[in-house]
Amino acid sequence: MELGLANKVVLVCGASRGIAYSAAELFAAERATLVIVSRNATSLEAASARLRALGAAVTPIVADLAQADGPAQVIEHVLQSHGRCDVLVTNTGGPVTGSALGHDWHAWTAASELLLRSAVELTRGFVPGMRERGWGRVIGITSIAVKKPVPSLVLSNSLRAAVTGFFRTLADEVAADGVTVNTVLPGYTATERLDELAEATVQRTGATRDSVFDRWKADTPAARLGTPQEVASAIVYLASVPAGFITGQAVCVDGGASRSLL
Repeated sequence: MELGLANKVVLVCGASRGIAYSAAELFAAERATLVIVSRNATSLEAASARLRALGAAVTPIVADLAQADGPAQVIEHVLQSHGRCDVLVTNTGGPVTGSALGHDWHAWTAASELLLRSAVELTRGFVPGMRERGWGRVIGITSIAVKKPVPSLVLSNSLRAAVTGFFRTLADEVAADGVTVNTVLPGYTATERLDELAEATVQRTGATRDSVFDRWKADTPAARLGTPQEVASAIVYLASVPAGFITGQAVCVDGGASRSLL
């Protein structure tokens, strides 16, 4: 299938590793012009080198999207370098673990800056241009936590739901201008983040690492973890020209783990 992404300017946030990096690889295969963002300069340069080895045109931006000036820095750099953003993939690392009553307001504020503010500010920076040009794609990487709250991830459960509400509202407002807005909800996926959550669970409960992963697999009808490439494939399809009539959706890529009708 021809996805129509050649020469589109695609911004992928948090793209030095995991699902977002896999998405960047697939966008590169579609001959998109890539901009990738990470707060870690070393891992960002390594990711850029791997993408360039695939023949991709890549602009790396070192920026911390959890900081007030992070999104503005990215917006300015992209517009100066490329003049536009056709596809925006929002993504950041996850917030700290903890119970519903276990965080002070500083932690809640930090999680909001990380997950919600970054998504809002980046869309505010790029979506007006998409509307003017009559074409654009916004895809937010969220989590299965939106549909199935995960124990000890109250910040993620809450703030990713807020991101979903923002994007769903935005989708209705910009659909007639040729801009689609969707979110992708990964389930238990074999990434570095899942390794971090496993370690936090081991520390909290005393369970073994193997038993933690076995439980996640048992909670998934597919009886295995997902791969970053499987989630990335959904992201890239939603960015494509053929996906132009799909908007306002929260697409689970979770091996059936959410177990909901809608």
